[in-house]
This record gives sequence, C-alpha cells and structure tokens, in this order.
Amino acid sequence: MININEVVETNKMIEQENLDVRTITMGISLLDCADENLDICCEKIFKKITTYAKDLVKTGEEISRDFGIPIVNKRVSITPISLVGASCCKTPADYVQIAKTLDKAAAQLGINFMGGYSAIVSKGMTPSDELLIRSIPEAMAQTERLCSSINVGSTKTGINMDAVRLLGDIVLETAEKTKERDSIGCAKLVVLCNAPDDNPFMAGAFHGVSEADAIINVGVSGPGVVKYALEQIHGASFEVLSETIKRTAFKITRVGQLVAQEASKRLGVPFGIIDLSLAPTPAIGDSVADILHEMGVEYAGAPGTTAALAMLNDQVKKGGVMASSYVGGLSGAFIPVSEDQGMIDSVEVGALTIEKLEAMTCVCSVGLDMIAIPGDTKATTIAGIIADEAAIGMVNQKTTAVRIIPVIGKGVGDRVEFGGLLGYAPIMPVNKFDCSNFVNRTGSIPAPIHSFKN
Repeated sequence: MININEVVETNKMIEQENLDVRTITMGISLLDCADENLDICCEKIFKKITTYAKDLVKTGEEISRDFGIPIVNKRVSITPISLVGASCCKTPADYVQIAKTLDKAAAQLGINFMGGYSAIVSKGMTPSDELLIRSIPEAMAQTERLCSSINVGSTKTGINMDAVRLLGDIVLETAEKTKERDSIGCAKLVVLCNAPDDNPFMAGAFHGVSEADAIINVGVSGPGVVKYALEQIHGASFEVLSETIKRTAFKITRVGQLVAQEASKRLGVPFGIIDLSLAPTPAIGDSVADILHEMGVEYAGAPGTTAALAMLNDQVKKGGVMASSYVGGLSGAFIPVSEDQGMIDSVEVGALTIEKLEAMTCVCSVGLDMIAIPGDTKATTIAGIIADEAAIGMVNQKTTAVRIIPVIGKGVGDRVEFGGLLGYAPIMPVNKFDCSNFVNRTGSIPAPIHSFKN
C-alpha cells in the first residue's frame, strides 16, 4: 500500500530531481510475418506492428497525465529482422526495403525509436545475417527512427571475430553514408556481447525469440534522484553511502513498477520486466558522472572511479530487485559520453579517456556508449575496440556493447552535435597503434573455461 509520504516523496523526485520513466517499450514478435514474397512480408510486418502498438503513445501520455510521472519515450522492439527476412531477402537492398517499412510504421505510431533491425551472430553468420549486416549503412541512412544491433558474442559461445571484423567496416560505412549529419547513423547502431532478450533501451533493444507474442517492458531512470540523496549524506561512510543508493533505487523502481503494471492493464499486453538502469540525459543534474563526483572523485576518470561505479551499479541492482520481482534488461548504470554532461566535462578536462571508459565497462551496465572518435579511424581499429569490449562481456558473464561514432571530417579537438537525448560530444582520441594482424585472423575466439556449466 502506497502512503501519503511516499506520494509526496515521489512528487519531489519528479519536480526537483529529474526522475522520469525513460521508456515504455512494447516488444512484438514478427516471426509469423515471415513470407517468401518480400512485399507480402513487409505488408504483414507493417500491419502487425501498427495493430499491436496503435495505442502505445496515447496510453503512455494518459498514464503520464493521470499519475503525474514523466514518460519520456514510447518505443517498440521487434524480433531480430534477420530471422524474419530470411526467406524473402536475397540482397542487402531487400533488407533496406524492410527497414523503410519499419520506419514507416514507427512514424505512423508516433514512437521515438524502433529497435530490432538486428542479427544474433555470436557463433556464426547465416547468409541472412550477413545480408542484414551489409544492409545496415544504407538502412540507417534511409530511416530516422530505426535502430540496429548485432550480437557478436556470448559467454557460452565465444566471440565471432568474422562478424567483428565485418562490423568494423560497417561502422565506418554507416558513418560515411550519414556524414552530412555528423555520421549520426552510427548513433543508431550498437554491437553487443551477451545481449538480453528483454532490453527496453535503444539502440540495443530487440524482442527475443524466448518472449511472448507481445510484452511491455519499462525502463526507469533517476541519476538526479540518486545524486540528491547522496548530497544529503555528504562525507558519510561507505556503509551509509551504499544503503542510501540502495534505498533510492528501490523508490525509483517502485515508480517504474506502477507505470508498467498500468500500461500492461490498459494495453492488454503482458508485463515483462523493469529495467532499472540509471540512464543519464544531457540535462544538467541528470548525470551518472555527477553521482561519481558526489561519491568523492573530482572528475569521472580519476583514480577510484571504477570502484565508485562498481559500488553504484551493485547497490542500484540490490535496491531494484527488492522493488520488483521482474527486473531484467540491463539494469544498473549507463556511462554514455554524449548523453551525460558530467562525462563530457570529464573528457574536456582530460580526466576521461577511452581506455578508462573501457575499464569502467567491466563494472557498469553496458559498455562504450555514444563515443565520438576521429572520422579517419581505421576499420580494424574499430573492430579491435569491439573485440576488446566483447571480451570483457564474455569473460565477466555480463552484457557489454560498443556504440562508437567515427565522425567523418572531424578530428580530436572538434565537437559534434547530435541533438535531443543524444546530446553532443567532444571527439575523443583513439590508440594509433595497429591491431589489423589480430582482427584479420578468421574464425572465433573460444568461449572461456567457466562457460561449461551444464
């Protein structure tokens, strides 16, 4: 039972501390839309998505108004399209036709993003998977709301280095195709290891084959709430610090649980999971880096940052799982650069490098996220960065990801503006030494010894 004190406290978190429900995401299975005829397949896809999610935006706005809780995004995730298009897509151009159909459906629904232009290739690529991957640059260039993700590895299977090598080229090609818009196509493309089936956050969201025909997943967010709570106990012991984070995460997650249950009831779609990630925005005061600063590091990237982030991530999870029996997705702390003003500040003063961010990804929710790099970075270097991040995920049995943006025509010292939730970012330097002899080997990196648990 929610009492009046909790209502007052929640209102304060919303009005003063940037608490919001970051997204309601409806997952929709498109497996029954597969057809040998491409036009029929596209017709089925469009009809199913626009039928199931027709009231998603309206319902989100009604819940936001009725409960006074900001709901920032309404999104859809779909079955990885390489599975749906396998029978009818014979060329990358065929997949681009599906991409444009998906974008058209997203525009009709009025949603912010659609995720699931995806392939799961952690152990190998089917011809359909490879066609979809090769279509990504054109698909991202010709769509506005569609997001793409490729899972290249897992703890159980190892890392598909053939896919990693190909994706180094694809990231650069996507950057080139969208260079007139500061290579923004790469902001809609993420490469994952150990991708979850129920992630509501873009660009990595897709509707896993283990899911029901349709599902409602909710992502909550509250970096500002956590920062405010820690300001009240400035200088306290680690025990008090951890307890405060945990209690605050509990309160944030309860708000998400309320919204998720209400959305499920009103839309007539089963409730799936709450993703309790601390996802920052470019807004001042809505920053994970600011939390780390309040915990005691001068800037994100200073010595002690990884330990502070590990503690934050763990306590967020502990508090969240007490608030909901169905916690999933990524759940923890995100550390994107362009979407977090504190991270941007840390880069600009020289406290934060890609190498330090990589160390931080060992203990955060995802990985190297929304990082702008020089446009003349080699494809093999990008592949090497992807391989490093996938290895962290594989060995540590966690989700990791790379969403990196080589901005064509720009170099270190320049800045790139993406706008909206994507924010802006300084161009970060990358290691200039060569890894091509490593990434150009064929085959896969084997799964680690601790993968054998059957």
